[in-house]
Amino acid sequence: MIRLVRSSTLREMNAQTVEMHNRATYEYGRAEKLAIDVENAQALLEEERTAACDMGENLLRSQDLVETMEKDLAAARDDLARAQGELSVLRSQQLLDTEDRAVLRMLLRTARKQEARADLVHILFRYGRPHSAHGTWEAAQSAAESEGADRQGWTSPSTTNEARNPNEIAWRIESLRLGSVK
Repeated sequence: MIRLVRSSTLREMNAQTVEMHNRATYEYGRAEKLAIDVENAQALLEEERTAACDMGENLLRSQDLVETMEKDLAAARDDLARAQGELSVLRSQQLLDTEDRAVLRMLLRTARKQEARADLVHILFRYGRPHSAHGTWEAAQSAAESEGADRQGWTSPSTTNEARNPNEIAWRIESLRLGSVK
């Protein structure tokens, strides 16, 4: 069958065909541009993903480093506290030693003044600290008994086989030669 088309209809159809062709070309160009944009976005996404993984690894390393440093800091604080405690004990011990020496010197001077010819002085100790100096053993015992020591509790260190710390013994008498202590 043959169809007759009017020329005005043909022109309209040609115009529509040209318009559709132009639109198709435009859309094809736009699609190519979008494809390039998608490829660029995918490449950028991959770069960002790699950077994020690197940042995550750096974060984990940083967290491990922080934990290690916190442990080291806690250990250092413990060491510092221990050292401060030891220093406090050593300072107090030094003060006690200095006080003991001063008291012993004073007691020796007193004993020398009391008995200039005596060659022994008897030092009375209470829990390891010098209490008083005496010219005789009996005088030292009497002084301790007047302070509340047991009258029957005196023993000689050579007769007892006790190896107790002198700081644990309530009353103790020790004889020293004059001139032997400096």
